[in-house]
Amino acid sequence: MGQPIRVLLAKVGLDGHDRGVKVVARTLRDAGMDVVYTGLHRTPEEVVRAAVQEDVDILGVSLLSGVQLTVFPKIMRLLAEQQAEDMIVVAGGVMPDEDVEALKALGVAEVMLQDTPPAAIVERLTHLVEARGAR
Repeated sequence: MGQPIRVLLAKVGLDGHDRGVKVVARTLRDAGMDVVYTGLHRTPEEVVRAAVQEDVDILGVSLLSGVQLTVFPKIMRLLAEQQAEDMIVVAGGVMPDEDVEALKALGVAEVMLQDTPPAAIVERLTHLVEARGAR
């Protein structure tokens, strides 16, 4: 593969804990990906704006606060408004197993919960970009 995979990681809402997303960011960087982390307390609008500006392949949103079924519909709508539906959206963090199918029905490509091994995250993201092909 020529260019490194570009990933934007974000914490949306009131989550005040970002240790897990920082571990994921380091893991992806160590795997050769270009990673941008937006920090805590971002809005869906800020996250989508940054992802579009950075022209990332993957937008990863980490949540602990239980707002995934509110946040992701808004993110998907904002991406559509920006004609960025080809951006791969992934969810991560702590959320009920029963929300996984609902998120995938919204268009979230992958949901990685807190027990997903770092190597599996790298493998899944790499596969998603390879399956999508060039943008």
